[in-house]
Amino acid sequence: MIARRDGYELSDDPRRIDLDLVWGFLRESYWSPGVPRDVVEQAVAHSLCAGLYAPDGAQVGFARAVTDEATFAWIADVFVLEGHRGNGLGPWMVSTLLAEPRLQRLRLIVLATADAHELYGRFGFEPADSGWFMEPRRPPELLYGSPGAKPTE
Repeated sequence: MIARRDGYELSDDPRRIDLDLVWGFLRESYWSPGVPRDVVEQAVAHSLCAGLYAPDGAQVGFARAVTDEATFAWIADVFVLEGHRGNGLGPWMVSTLLAEPRLQRLRLIVLATADAHELYGRFGFEPADSGWFMEPRRPPELLYGSPGAKPTE
């Protein structure tokens, strides 16, 4: 996938992903605080990723789909860096990822968000039946150490 808009480029080329940028953002995010770099590296390696690149070529956003490409996908780790927000890049990135041919015949595409319900609602997402999904909760502190600890590389 390569898409262009207003000088920005969206690409699924894994060689272009700036892993340090993605890790730096994710380890500070509410959904993956303190995540170690090696965990992000493995997640990127096993996902369909989209990097968002500014006109100067620097990566300024990211999104990924964890999928078997047959029945299911989980949209995760969607972000646009602060200085590039407010220009419709987030919705463009999500719509382009969802239009990816490998995601077209899936029975179920899910995601989790605490603050972007309106964004994802534009693409047909709605709150899931709370009694349908189940998950084991594993606190980040248990997986990656205490929240005050320096993130591992």
